[in-house]
Amino acid sequence: MCPALAWICLCAGETRVWRTRRYPLAFSLGYLSPMPTIQYTRLTAYSSTAVYYLSFIILGLTTAASGPSLLKFAEHTASELEHISLVFVFSSFGYLIGSFLGGRAFDRFSSHRLMFITLTIMAVTCALIPAARSLAVLLFAMLFNGLSAGILDVGCNTLLLWIHGKRAGPFLNGLHFFFGIGSLVAPLVFAQALLWTGDIYWLYWFFAIVCVPIMIWLWFLPEPKHGVADEVRKAPFSLLPVVVMAILFFLYVGLELGFGNWIYTYAFTLNLETDITAARLTSAFWGSFTFGRLLGIWISTCLRSKTILFMDIVGCAISIAIMVLWKDSSLALRVGTVGLGFSIASVFPTFLMLAGERMQVTGTVTGWFLVGSGAGSMLLPWLIGQLFVATGPQTMTTVLSITLAGMSLAFLFFLRMRTHPPPEPVPNVE
Repeated sequence: MCPALAWICLCAGETRVWRTRRYPLAFSLGYLSPMPTIQYTRLTAYSSTAVYYLSFIILGLTTAASGPSLLKFAEHTASELEHISLVFVFSSFGYLIGSFLGGRAFDRFSSHRLMFITLTIMAVTCALIPAARSLAVLLFAMLFNGLSAGILDVGCNTLLLWIHGKRAGPFLNGLHFFFGIGSLVAPLVFAQALLWTGDIYWLYWFFAIVCVPIMIWLWFLPEPKHGVADEVRKAPFSLLPVVVMAILFFLYVGLELGFGNWIYTYAFTLNLETDITAARLTSAFWGSFTFGRLLGIWISTCLRSKTILFMDIVGCAISIAIMVLWKDSSLALRVGTVGLGFSIASVFPTFLMLAGERMQVTGTVTGWFLVGSGAGSMLLPWLIGQLFVATGPQTMTTVLSITLAGMSLAFLFFLRMRTHPPPEPVPNVE
């Protein structure tokens, strides 16, 4: 994995040298205030980028493992399935809290120390989750696991923008590509854990162990210089662009997870696929999604962010239209699924890049963006489920079409808004 990280960092980057702030090793909030700056070399920038990528692999692993583990959670805690599904609610709620608090924390404290603490919480909760023997303990662990995921998500995205500035597009696409890698690998690790041990203990304990070397690496990395000047960061920010961008993230994540979580049930209920081929269809969606993010690394070096987003939205519209117009065709469903996964893949990192081009992006602002995405991950898949039961499977494509239309209108509105583009950080080259 490390050669792949190095390749992506080197292909996407250029020689940039930044000032950073070094923090003492004492581990308390009192020692999180900055000390004098030091030279931040290209090697250090790529090393920081690589550790963020590894952190996102862990984020993808822990996020994607919850679904396959659901029946084992129910068995461990002697809970009914309708009760054990609360793990998703508590995890998403923790993510919302982590996104909200993490954004402010990264504006005020040592970023790498915060990520160290966050990964420590994630490792502890991963060790606790499979050992929980009551639903209350499991939900408590999932809440804090989601909280750590929210902080980690805010941190990695924000720090990449600070390090690479307006050239962060390829690096952001690379970051979310590695989340996709973690999401793809998690079911494979789950299957091997069941094959070797018959349970999920070592699945989550493996996640906890993997956190340790990344924590150590983060501890000794120097801090990236804050991407926004102190006087700008402390000044009140324009609320409307932040709200519109948060709505865009809400609609996008709802579209992504609404389809990804329900395509299996949709295809199987309509007798378009068997249980086996429906599972493969789900894998095809996430596979095309991951490939799209890999390709997005290169595309983001060639095209402007708003051009990429226009292309993505058109691709999503065509893919959904294929599934709606030929709703009884298994082939149309497969083509639409792969097309949607590929088209939607680069939207999230490109939204972040567009925001970085048109407004001052602090940790607090990024936190609000991810609060929107967290709300979308909870509400829209839940809404599809409610309407799916009440009115039938075709509701899924209707909700997805309305969501895509809303996202398109919000995107056009954001482009027409008056925003204040941030100045490009000036490298400290000696």
